[in-house]
Amino acid sequence: MANAAAADGAVLRAAATSASGTGREAAQRMLLDDHLHHLRLPTFVKNHAKFAEDAGQANHSYTQFLLALAEHEIAQRDRNRESQRIKGARFPALKELADFDFSAVPQLNKTLVLQLARGEYIDAVESAILIGNPGLGKTHVSIGLALCACRQGHRVRFYNVASLVNDLIAAQDRHQTERFITSAAKHRLIVLDELGFVPLTPLGAQLIFQFCSTLHEKVSFIISTNLRFADWTQVFLNEQLTAALLDRLTFRAHILEFSGESFRFKQRMRRHDKAVTKADAT
Repeated sequence: MANAAAADGAVLRAAATSASGTGREAAQRMLLDDHLHHLRLPTFVKNHAKFAEDAGQANHSYTQFLLALAEHEIAQRDRNRESQRIKGARFPALKELADFDFSAVPQLNKTLVLQLARGEYIDAVESAILIGNPGLGKTHVSIGLALCACRQGHRVRFYNVASLVNDLIAAQDRHQTERFITSAAKHRLIVLDELGFVPLTPLGAQLIFQFCSTLHEKVSFIISTNLRFADWTQVFLNEQLTAALLDRLTFRAHILEFSGESFRFKQRMRRHDKAVTKADAT
């Protein structure tokens, strides 16, 4: 493969040297593109001709031309890495904090949410726990905060707790639990969504405890739950295990409380009221 590439380069160099006029310029451009591909500068390849034309029209120096092209390459690489981090997080959907209706949950500490969006809690290896009834936007805020973390350069992984338990059980069956948790530890932020929505088996509870305990003070967590801390025993089935888990997860954690009436319930009631009004009118 390397020998073939070298041979192709030699052919292009020969063409660029032997051709004349327009043909020589075309061959030189092909040779330049070949070199840029070899150097893994795809944005250079795509844009150098246009940037050169713009630089010539604006009477920019060679340094200005190369600086603009290099900055464009770096910006594109940053966008690509950000896109890869977001894809790697495996969000079920992309939800932005800017789209969250804070007025619908007036008791939610908006100032704290926006503070967490800056990402300083991740550098401090702190966590956030979002507590409240279903349908109030806990998952939306969790994903919004995690997207901010992706854009700040952090590796993030989103898990639905029920799915994580299944993954941990499968890893244990393959005798790979330690490898699974070690892989998770490579992230800076882990989102555990819907803790408490599905009761755990004793094995599932033990594996979640092992997962969280091993990663405690190594990664930051965002945890959403519909249960008050006093009710976590209903999920983990063991008071000592629950107390030990809460001790770890609430250590240096920011608590966000969601209270009010479910968004989805309100929407259903509005649809119902409109249907009744329409039926009465007819």
